[in-house]
Amino acid sequence: MKINTLCVLGLGYIGLPTASTFATHGLKVTGVDTQPQIVTGLNNGEVHLFEPGLRTLVQAALKSGNLVVKDKPQPADAFIIAVPTPFKGNKQADMDFVKMAAESIVPVLAAGNLVILESTSPPRTTVDFVAPILEKSGLKAGKDFSLAYSPERVLPGQILRELIENARVIGGIDAASAEAGRDLYATFVRGEIVVTDATTAEMVKLMENTYRRINIAAANEFARLADRFQVDIWEAIALANRHPRVKILNPGPGVGGHCISVDPWFLVEAAPETAQLIRTARMVNDSQPDYVMEFIEKKVVGLANKRITVLGLAYKPDVDDLRESPAVEIARLLADNEAKVIVHEPFKPDFLVAGTRTAQTLEEAIVDADILLLLVGHTQFKELDPAAIRSKTSANIIIDAVNGWERVTWQSAGFDFYRIGDGKNLV
Repeated sequence: MKINTLCVLGLGYIGLPTASTFATHGLKVTGVDTQPQIVTGLNNGEVHLFEPGLRTLVQAALKSGNLVVKDKPQPADAFIIAVPTPFKGNKQADMDFVKMAAESIVPVLAAGNLVILESTSPPRTTVDFVAPILEKSGLKAGKDFSLAYSPERVLPGQILRELIENARVIGGIDAASAEAGRDLYATFVRGEIVVTDATTAEMVKLMENTYRRINIAAANEFARLADRFQVDIWEAIALANRHPRVKILNPGPGVGGHCISVDPWFLVEAAPETAQLIRTARMVNDSQPDYVMEFIEKKVVGLANKRITVLGLAYKPDVDDLRESPAVEIARLLADNEAKVIVHEPFKPDFLVAGTRTAQTLEEAIVDADILLLLVGHTQFKELDPAAIRSKTSANIIIDAVNGWERVTWQSAGFDFYRIGDGKNLV
């Protein structure tokens, strides 16, 4: 299928890089977002997201004239829906953004078009939810237009590279739709492009993130057990991973981000009576911030009025993505327990957590602290010199939730040092 024009709905962490990459590979692309500030900002060359290389890519796409940004879809050969699918209510998938995006395509949908859903969705969304909406145009999916599902499978911090190099799964509602999707992504994808049916492709995405979620839950539970049995979990993991068929992940303060933290619940929602292991793993990870709080309370006699500096709010190192971040939840919990909390997130220095104070710089964040709490292993935090920090802060206690710092060097600088999962050295 020959595609010359493309309309991408949703200009977030996936939609904007996707639209820009297609544009720099020769397609005429209309990027669509319903938020006026995003549309205005992009039309002025301002990129609202932090991702290495993204600003340069977007500006090149705009300068070429191949990318234009609008607030509603325009006629095109193909449409990609890349809008959020957050939670609502009791961990249920909120499909309102997908619904609105599909409905907005209906007035401009034409025979011969291709529509691809990229938004992470519960199984059968493409067939049972999106297709009926698009068919309100009077056209029949699989007969008059092609319809497919293709999950994004990229890692924040490496999106631009992985968008091109990773394998791509295209699931069509029929074979012709899958092949049309393959032809579109072949514009820039260098990884293998594999075709299947739409529901299998939806399941693949959920399985990938659920697999990681379950393994992170195991690591977090191992860390709790290590604290109880006076074992250093970091040493134990390193030794266990010497086994050729074992790869235990690293524990931490919880699980965040839009994919790993959200996707497993789509399977639980779709089949609650079957997804028992998935539900349990999610409960373990969701309770990890509470465990971190319990850990802190054991090391600090009374949180009320303690000046605690939270270092890092992103859900993972070296990104600005705070969606579903356990670090944000822990900062809120500390504030709820009457601690005087100062937060410092270098990738979003203006981000405000209710009940806390935001510090623009590290120096401002640590100067009057009693406790320094490392919740995100940003490179710039991991590379801090303990002796230099000692001269800039009144804090005496270090709590490391991510194994970002060396115990000996911080203790040598005069700090009391505690690390989650380091049961061998907790006393």
